[in-house]
Amino acid sequence: MHEVSPLLDQVATTITAAIGRARPELAGADPVVSRSEHADFQANAALALAKRVGAAPRELAAEVRDAMVASLIDETALSGPGFLNLTLSDSSVWHQISARLASPRLGIGTPELGRRTVVDYSAPNIAKEMHVGHLRTTIIGDCLARLLGFLGAEVVRQNHLGDWGTQFGMLIQYLDEHPSTESTLDDTYRAARAEFESDEAFADRSRARVVALQSGDADTVARWREIVAVSEKAFRVIYDRLGVLLTPEDSVGESFYNPLLAETVEALREAGIAVESEGALVVFSTEVTGPDGNPVPLMLRKRDGGYGYDTTDLATIRYRIHDLAADRLLYVTDSRQALHFRLIFEAARRAGWLTGGIEAAHVPYGTVLGSDGRPFKTRAGGTVRLMDLLDDAVARARAVVAEKNPERAPAELDRIAEQAGIGAVKYADLSTSRLRDYTFDVDRMVALTGNTGVYLQYAHARIRSILRNAGDTEPVVDASVPLTPPERTLALELDAYASTLVDVGTTLEPHRLCGYLYALARAFTTFYEACPVLKAAEPTRTNRLALCRLTARTLEHGLGLLGIAAPERL
Repeated sequence: MHEVSPLLDQVATTITAAIGRARPELAGADPVVSRSEHADFQANAALALAKRVGAAPRELAAEVRDAMVASLIDETALSGPGFLNLTLSDSSVWHQISARLASPRLGIGTPELGRRTVVDYSAPNIAKEMHVGHLRTTIIGDCLARLLGFLGAEVVRQNHLGDWGTQFGMLIQYLDEHPSTESTLDDTYRAARAEFESDEAFADRSRARVVALQSGDADTVARWREIVAVSEKAFRVIYDRLGVLLTPEDSVGESFYNPLLAETVEALREAGIAVESEGALVVFSTEVTGPDGNPVPLMLRKRDGGYGYDTTDLATIRYRIHDLAADRLLYVTDSRQALHFRLIFEAARRAGWLTGGIEAAHVPYGTVLGSDGRPFKTRAGGTVRLMDLLDDAVARARAVVAEKNPERAPAELDRIAEQAGIGAVKYADLSTSRLRDYTFDVDRMVALTGNTGVYLQYAHARIRSILRNAGDTEPVVDASVPLTPPERTLALELDAYASTLVDVGTTLEPHRLCGYLYALARAFTTFYEACPVLKAAEPTRTNRLALCRLTARTLEHGLGLLGIAAPERL
């Protein structure tokens, strides 16, 4: 693997070495290097370290400057109370571009290699249609699975389907008594629920059917499997359209853990943390208290002997640690479940399952809002079907693309509109800070300007057009060519890609990748407007084509990690 160390890291290593030479007692100190508006990079270590050696920050910064020995940095300027402004040599920047172009992975390493990571996301309910509430978990979870996998993690995707519980007895009984229904499962579920609530005799038959299901009655289990299969097929249509990685093999529903619930509870009892409380079995938190000042309980077994979500999630975390041998557990669900997962993780730690070497994290996100600032609903106040939402986005994207390119053939227009519309929805979601709510505004999402997925797709397509016109040959960079300011800005932006991906893999915040790609596209626009490419003289032309090629590859790769298509033409 051809890993290329980012220039920022190379500069940091250079400054750290200089600090050690200037003041041996500070060997290994953090150089505090960052990008700068006044130069390529700025090192601010002297401000933090001066007190440790009894020197003025500016004096220490001058000592570090004088101790530097590196061809990487062309100019070092002392500034302010002790800043070092650092400008790289042109040749080092061109060599970096060349090295990243030569790498199939754009020079990016695999810091997550050897880490087995379970990503739990999407998790729709069987017998119900996917709706807007499933959008963020599906899109964010899929992005994280892609990105962590690229960084080397062994990613295990888990789709924790809601496929078990009392509602299935009700649904199966209703289908048996109304065999000729041609309604969708979603409509059938609502009809069954209405009858359950209005007809006590039907409710009794439904409860009996739950017992039959739980005891393994062959006919009841067969009907349950039919319902699961129909729902999974409907989910697959959504997943395929969204371009997410989830497959049927990733589906591990609540039913899978049902046989593990009793032994999970027994393990918690043996660990000494499960206690009886008013006829139920619970784990009282040692970290969280309720409004009454008492410890918040985690319900393991109800008074009637039944189990709920708490028990299932404890069985799930135990299985993923012991059977899947996970090093990292990520649960992508909305912010309202924060307390639930805090209690689950606490119980797992106290039981000895979640040890120091294993990370478990709730990856929360905000709500999708309508134009009224409230949770997104239909005009009638109902839940918005996810497929309807995607249809609307694709239709709006088609109108935008048709207006820009009216000569497009209908089939070509349909293909582009699908890629642009789906990409617009995903990018709008991912480009919002994960914890924030955001407003679902289709017109803004499909805009050709601003921080949108369509803008990035057009930026990529435009660069591909330039490369096609140039003959699309692999450019050989001439490192002796002087850099213009727009070239330098674009080159340094390109070099920040690896650090951005590592940052997102650590923070689990995809909006940082979106922000990077938008900044890269803008830097390219500035470069292209100021620096002729195809009409430039050699070797400048070839070097600029190298910048174009690396920008296109980076945009395409970054969009791919977001799960968004990067069309060659738009």
